[in-house]
Amino acid sequence: MVSNTRRTKSSSSAAAAPRGGRAAAPAPAPDLAAGGPSLRWSVEQRLAFVDERLFWLGEVNRTDLVRRFGISMSQASGDIARYLARNPPGVSYDKSAKRYVADAGFAPVLAAPDATRLLGELRLVELGSIVVEDTMLGILPPFAGAPLPARPVDPRVLRAVWHAIRDHLALSVKYQSMSRPMATRRIVAPHALAHDGFRWHVRAHDRETGTFRDFVLGRLSDPEPAGAADMRPDDDIDWHTIVKLVIAPHPGLTPAQAKAIAIDYGIKGKTATIPVRRALLFYALKRLGLDVPPDTRPPHEQHIVLVNREAVQRALA
Repeated sequence: MVSNTRRTKSSSSAAAAPRGGRAAAPAPAPDLAAGGPSLRWSVEQRLAFVDERLFWLGEVNRTDLVRRFGISMSQASGDIARYLARNPPGVSYDKSAKRYVADAGFAPVLAAPDATRLLGELRLVELGSIVVEDTMLGILPPFAGAPLPARPVDPRVLRAVWHAIRDHLALSVKYQSMSRPMATRRIVAPHALAHDGFRWHVRAHDRETGTFRDFVLGRLSDPEPAGAADMRPDDDIDWHTIVKLVIAPHPGLTPAQAKAIAIDYGIKGKTATIPVRRALLFYALKRLGLDVPPDTRPPHEQHIVLVNREAVQRALA
């Protein structure tokens, strides 16, 4: 659980401003006004950080840059000057707080705000994949997610699979299926990784059956080289075929409930379309609760219905 929101102290290092509280942002030096492609990637990242902090938190100062990127105060001053040279609307300097602040008229100048990225970082921190200090803003609100069971993957297996995908190789692996009491050796030619919403799979050609199949990554063990792959990724028709799921709010919902569900699922108008690879269609339907007829569960449990169920069923066949 993310619960330790870091407080950023006001810094005396912000650029000087006239007396009397909030003032217009200091004018940047003329030679910093251009920016553009000549700037190093690291500088662009820091300018993006300033842009994001102003949008999401409404404030930024030099100390924020120093803490996030480990740069000097003089470098931070230069970064802020470069950013201000791009003339962001609605930015002023608050003398009492010694910070640049965004007012209601502020608009980012480098990129459109990305809520998906910010919320995704919350999840990555929850999973322990990154630390708060390495997130986009270097600070996050308290957060908790519904727990999922640990699904361990042997790093050596993942490395072997990755190399096989990259170099178009086959692997001899032990695989524990649900239909056999003991793990058996299979020769597979991986070409992609897939996630079903709960666990990772390897999409691979199975030499035993002569078909493309999904293998749960955590059930693979003891990988050994098995020569060149005897297939091409383009031969996996199910992987490259896209099926469209047309969804709508459950007709049994009240108008208010249907409106809320439309917001949840991004439904504009009467329906929304979700593209999915045919190889992942079974998992997508199960994850969305669309793998059973709409009258199986009451509307308050089954919020959406599959409008084109017959076409999707044909794609599954």
